Amino acid sequence: MSAARERAILHVDMDAFYASIEERDDPSLRGRPVIVGGTNARGVVAAANYVVRKFGVHSAMPMSRALALCPQAVCIPPRMSHYKAVSREVFAVFHEVTPLVEGLSLDEAFLDVTASRALLGDEVTIARWIKAQILARTRLKASVGVAPNKLVAKIASDLEKPDALTVIAAASLPARLDALSIRRLPGLGRKKGDAVEHAGIATLGELRRAPDAVLWPLFGRDTSRMRDRAGGIDDRPVVADREDLSISAEETFDTDLVDPARIEAELLALADRASSRLRAKGLAAGCVAVKVRRADFATFTRQQQLEPATQDGRVIGRAAADLLRRWRAGQPRARVRLLGVGVSDLAPATQLDLFAAGAVPQPPPLDAALDAIRHRFGSAGLTRASGLPVGNRKRDARK
Repeated sequence: MSAARERAILHVDMDAFYASIEERDDPSLRGRPVIVGGTNARGVVAAANYVVRKFGVHSAMPMSRALALCPQAVCIPPRMSHYKAVSREVFAVFHEVTPLVEGLSLDEAFLDVTASRALLGDEVTIARWIKAQILARTRLKASVGVAPNKLVAKIASDLEKPDALTVIAAASLPARLDALSIRRLPGLGRKKGDAVEHAGIATLGELRRAPDAVLWPLFGRDTSRMRDRAGGIDDRPVVADREDLSISAEETFDTDLVDPARIEAELLALADRASSRLRAKGLAAGCVAVKVRRADFATFTRQQQLEPATQDGRVIGRAAADLLRRWRAGQPRARVRLLGVGVSDLAPATQLDLFAAGAVPQPPPLDAALDAIRHRFGSAGLTRASGLPVGNRKRDARK
């Protein structure tokens, strides 16, 4: 493929996004170790600025571990609605360049700027413009990887952070990738990375050249794909405006739950939150799933199909509770650290009954009333009685 016809893919990744927003909004935080995340003993790190990362702190780390590594860190509770508003400003810049924007999270996205080059200049010029516009509009910095495909663009954006612009051209793929650690390969995972290194493979070049006899025990049927990835081969297109694949709500508890009634009440409250988000998007779900994490961090998921698809909070709650009871039957004394409820197999709610005479399906009256109150007073404004622990229900009944 000629250089003129090669795809031009950008991966834009905001630098320590949540923490950088907090530093921007409060200049006294600059130069200090900043952690954004749950501030109780069971919380986790959502974001860590580059100062605190020097102590070994990183996202998804338990807060207790992070503070052990850096006791002087400033801990800030997340302000998700604020971060989402800033994210919209960032994504507005992306959409001024190309309609082919595939958001991965609030702070990163793939952009296909292949067709944009005729009007805006080459991909490096476009990347520089994006960085400058983000800085001018939000006072935040981004790192951008420029490459002929998504995989290599993502690797590139992380190589020289923060505030980087890294280009890896198709002609230089082996030269640029072969010396990199296998830990640079997106999606490899810590445990799999440990196994690959234990097999004597330390770099992408060694992975690319390794024989099947070495790779098959590690990757099985994915051996060929992993060898291709190590060589920077990736034909995936940038998929614009990705639809929701699932909607979920989960909670990590300050104290492990042991009381069956309390566990079920918490689960029903999460099912209510998930179904409320489902209705807000005008969707119906064909599958409900329950996630349970025990005190020993063992995690279990159970799921059930819903026929017909629904957005009714009571139906979703009953299915979730049934899944939980079946799981607990096998371990009735399990202590629960985390609960989650998710819905998937999503479709527009207007497709629920295509043959009803001009009907557009509406949420059940109770759900509609709950949604209206929450829209006006906030998500904490009202809770179903089923989502309250039994003791609370009795106290409320006496008021």
